[in-house]
Order: sequence, then C-alpha cells, then structure tokens
Amino acid sequence: FIMNFSSIALRRLGATATRSSLLRRGGIALSSNYSGFVSSRHNYSTTSKLMADSTMDEMESGTKMYMSLYPEGSTDGGLRLGNIVPDFAAETTHGPIESFHKWKEGKWAILFSHPADFTPVCTTEIGRLALKYDELKSMDCLVATLSVDPVKSHEEWLKDVVAHCENDIEVKFPIIGDHDRSISTAYGMIDPGTSDDQDLPLTIRAVFIINPENKLMLTLNYPACVGRNTDEIVRCVKALQLSYEKSIATPANWPNNHADIPIGDGERTTEYKGSVFLLPTVSKEDADTNYPGYHTCEVPSDIPYLRLVKQEHV
Repeated sequence: FIMNFSSIALRRLGATATRSSLLRRGGIALSSNYSGFVSSRHNYSTTSKLMADSTMDEMESGTKMYMSLYPEGSTDGGLRLGNIVPDFAAETTHGPIESFHKWKEGKWAILFSHPADFTPVCTTEIGRLALKYDELKSMDCLVATLSVDPVKSHEEWLKDVVAHCENDIEVKFPIIGDHDRSISTAYGMIDPGTSDDQDLPLTIRAVFIINPENKLMLTLNYPACVGRNTDEIVRCVKALQLSYEKSIATPANWPNNHADIPIGDGERTTEYKGSVFLLPTVSKEDADTNYPGYHTCEVPSDIPYLRLVKQEHV
C-alpha cells in the first residue's frame, strides 16, 4: 500500500500536544529501526554438514545466507532487515514521486533522512552526498533524501548547500518534503527528542539501503549531533552488491582488510588485501573448483572457516 497520510490527520492529533502524547496517539514505533541479529552457536560438525550437503547450483548468496538469520516480521510493527520497505508517494525538489517502488524499480536505492534544513551538519551531509552521487549512480544505486521541511524550504536551502561546497556540486537527487511525517512514521525515522517550533517531532539521521526487490538490506541511525560518513555509505553499498549474488561476505574494514597476513613458515603476504570471505556453506570441493587461490587462515581451533578469496576471483 502507499503511505500518504494527510496533514489533516496530524492537526486532529493536536499541534500543541506534547511530544510524548503525540507519539502515543500517532502510533509511532520509537524502536522500529532496531534490527536484532538472531544467531545461534553451532559446532563444526553442523557447519561441515552444511558444506557437504550444498552444491554450487544450490548455493545461496551471502545476502540470502545472512537474511535467513533475521525474523520475517517484528513484534512492534517496526521495519526489519529483509522486510519489503513501505511504498509511498511524495513531493520532492525534482517533482512528484507517485510511487517510491516504481521510481526505483529494479535498482538499488538509498533513502537518507536529515533533521532539518538550514542547519550546519545537514548542510555538510547533503553536500558530501552530492559529491558521491555520480559514483553511486554508476553502481546502479539511486538516492533520495528526506526531512519534514516542505519542498519550498528544501529549494531555498540547497542554494546554501551548493555555496558551502564552493559551487562545485550539483544536487542531482530529489529531496522529499515529508511535512506530514507520514513517510518518517512508516520508516520509523521519528526522533522523540527533537521537535520543531510547533512541538512536532523531527527525523533522526537515518540511512536505508534497499535492494532491487525493495527489501531493506542495511540501516544506519545517527543522532542529530553526529554527521554521517558518506564514504562508509558507499562502502556499504559496494559490499551489499558484492554479496548479493555470490556466496561471500566482506570482512571488517573491507576493502582495507588483511593487508599483511602470515602464510606459514614465517612468511607473510600482502596479496590478500581487500579479499573477501567464503561462506561456511561453500564446500571445500566447490571452493577448490570455483574460487582458485583461496587462502585458509590458520587458527587455534583448526576449523577452516576463515577462507579468504581475492575479489577478482569472486
């Protein structure tokens, strides 16, 4: 369904209501961006069985493997990783979006919220995102940003954003005017600790990375006092896309990981910098056949689960 609440509904709630009562009466789930990772401890025999029972034709991608560990729904009505994100219609600085799902059809997308126009941190965030837009577009990833300010405010504020970046940017993505808070509510972006001059809540600094099937793949939530790192957002999109169809996962600090590792007999190598891990569900036979040159890191447990493969071999 398409979320498009009217401002009349908010007025009926009472613009002078306290934030807490507004949130209660508006049905906003304050914890709806919490994504609990559900995992279980298992011994190597379980992992070995998974490896033995699988074939390359049956191999799930890293995305499918890890998405299977998340609950399909949530107990509080909130949005969870793996859920289909709500569709919505909206007015933007690039004209109306009749359906978010149709607007991004078949593509990756980033939905990026900021608390308010004409504020310092938000100005730098939109500017940095604009500098990264062409790179994201080349990755087949669309960008839409949002705040509760009206579109007219966005249009005036963008002049400041461009000027602050020394006029070296063009903001090529739409900024959504979510003045009635309908989209912010549907996505759980409401910040109960901040409000506008009418005592209505603002949005948190949220990032949603959404795959071509409209499933939520990653969320980032920041408080108003901390600006986001756009390089990290781009890195996350790259990592998600890499694991989307392949049986791999990206290590910590990827692609700057494993820059210098031991390979036995006192020797070390730098050739595995930026490598990725094979999933435990990839059997040794399949790894040997389809991922040439992979390296198994030795660990005290002697369990061969740390299997690095160069990105060019994925």
